[in-house]
Parts: sequence; structure tokens; C-alpha cells
Amino acid sequence: MATLSDAQRIVVKIGSALLVDRDSGALRSAWLRSLAEDVAWLKGLGKDVVLVSSGSIALGRGVLGLPPSTLALEQSQAAAAVGQIRLARAYEEVLAPHGITTAQVLLTLDDSADRRRYLNSRATLEQLLSLGVVPIVNENDTIATDEIRFGDNDRLAAQIAVTAGADQLILLSDVDGFYTANPADDPGATRFDVIERITPQIEAMAGDAGSGLSKGGMKTKLLAARTATAAGCALAITEGSVLHPLTALEAGANATWFTAQTDPHAARKRWIAAMKPRGAVSLDAGAVAAMARGKSLLPAGITDVAGPFGRGDAIAMLDGAGHVIGHGLSRYTSLEAEQIKGHQSSEIEALLGYPGRAALIHRDDMAC
Repeated sequence: MATLSDAQRIVVKIGSALLVDRDSGALRSAWLRSLAEDVAWLKGLGKDVVLVSSGSIALGRGVLGLPPSTLALEQSQAAAAVGQIRLARAYEEVLAPHGITTAQVLLTLDDSADRRRYLNSRATLEQLLSLGVVPIVNENDTIATDEIRFGDNDRLAAQIAVTAGADQLILLSDVDGFYTANPADDPGATRFDVIERITPQIEAMAGDAGSGLSKGGMKTKLLAARTATAAGCALAITEGSVLHPLTALEAGANATWFTAQTDPHAARKRWIAAMKPRGAVSLDAGAVAAMARGKSLLPAGITDVAGPFGRGDAIAMLDGAGHVIGHGLSRYTSLEAEQIKGHQSSEIEALLGYPGRAALIHRDDMAC
């Protein structure tokens, strides 16, 4: 089975029931401090850590005195607005003593479905992680409506793992793995240690059980596992309510590991290569050589632009003879690319009237 020590970038999903006491609506402070100690341990090993955390609505409804029953949309959004600031502050307060800076990242389904927003999210997460920050990600419940919701943080966590290029996703749950049946109903249910492939038989074993504070059941965890493993990210389901749940997992606590089908880098390359190009850019000999060395494509190496294409669209990269040498996601529109082609990155702001990114296509966004 995998261990946390094997990973370089780890996404951890925390459900509402782990953070918030169901009866009192108060934060489970001792548990959160133990999680912070686990995160500090991982950071000390040189790992990148992203936390995908529920809890804003659960915290906010307690402050506002809203009923424990299902809330109307506007009540949920109001509770989220109150709870988000408390949730972010709680993480900041428990991680700061370990010298760890936190950041709040609020997303909706639109942010991953739209390629421009996806690229923005990816670039922001990459920059935060490169600075040693631990991002705290949650669905932006204050503005999300049903049609732009992830609907559960298992699904959101899987998308964040894909976006961030993580190689492990840990779902801290109220059960210690994936079972042949719901162990609360069937005492004969057995737990899987490792699942290498999600078959129809595995899917049939999943139920919809969830706690009073969380919407996630095993079906949503299987969907998350399918998304994550296809993108090269191993996924574990493990008991999260214990103190120090991550060090417990490393020490051999019960869990089910879903095996990654590839590695994150290769999966992303295949995804980009499969996209239909919306346009093309021609490269000079120096840029072609740089592409062969795995470098990003800078505006200075572009000799011609064929469009139209928008920011985030897939485009082809052509050598001097017009042969396709790769595909990539453009960080500029075709009109912008036409303005900055052949120029140094330091000239972009003067040419466009606003600061832009140094590369037209970042090396992480190309398949050559």
C-alpha cells in the first residue's frame, strides 16, 4: 500500500462532521490542532499540502441559530458567509504556531469547467505552494447555486487534486475504508485494503450513507476516486475522527487505497494532447530547441499566430517548416499573442497595457 512519505503533493479532504460538533455546532478545536500538527509534520518532510475543508455552513448556522434541518438556499449562503471567515481564521490560528502560512481559496464548479478559470486556479495554487503556503480550499457557497455547485467536497477535492497535480488525495471520513457493504448495516461486510480498478461490482457495493452534517456517501467517494486515479493521483479513504489522523494513516491505520492509473504529469499531457487545437503559433529555431529541452514557450520565440483562439484554448505549436511539434494551453488570446510575438516578456506590460504572464504556454500546460 502507498504511504504519505511516497508523495510529494498531498490533498487532504476534511468533512464537516470532523470539524464541527454535531450537537453544539462548535469547532472541534483539539482535533483541529492535532490535524495542524500532522500538516506541520508533512511540511517538515518537504511535502506540499492542500486542505479541502467543509465546515463553513455548519459553523455559520450555529452562530446564526439556524435550525439543524435542511436549509433554504439563501439560508445556506448566509450561513456560509458567516462561517467562512471563522473557518479560515481557525486554520490560520492552528497552523501559524508551526510557522505555516495559510490562504483561503473559494471555488465553484464553473471555475474548473471553464478553461480560463481553471488555468487561473492552477496558477494560483502552484504559486501558493511554491511559496510554502497551505491553501484552504472550499466551495464558494455564498454565491454557488445548484447549477454551478460541486455538491460535495469529495468531488471538489478530486478536482483540486487534478488541478494541483497532486499524487495523493486523502479523504478523512467517518469510516475506515471502502467495504463490501455498509458495515453499520451488515456485520459481515469486509474492508478492501487496495482497489486497483473501479469495476461495476465495486460500484454496486457503494451506498449513500452520510452523517447529519455531511452530504458525502460512498458513491461520491467512488466518483472522486475515479477522477483522481485517472489523473495519476492515488486516493485513500480512512477514519478521520481520531486525533492525528494523517500520522495514524502513515503508521498503518485502516484504510482503502485506490491505485493511480498513471502519474499526474503523464495524465495531464494526454489530456492536453487529446484537445482539438483552436489555433496555432509558429516558432523560430531557438524556441523549437527550447521546446525539445522541456522549456516554456516565451513570446520572443513566436514568429506567427493563427487564430482565433481564446485564453485557455488548446493551440498547436509549429516549427519553421510548419510541422506540429506539440500542443499547449495558451495563456493569451490570439489578438494578444499577435501583439507580443517576437518580444521579450519584460515588454508585455508596455505592449498590452497591463502586466501578463511571462510565458505564452507554460511547460506544465503543453504536450510535446
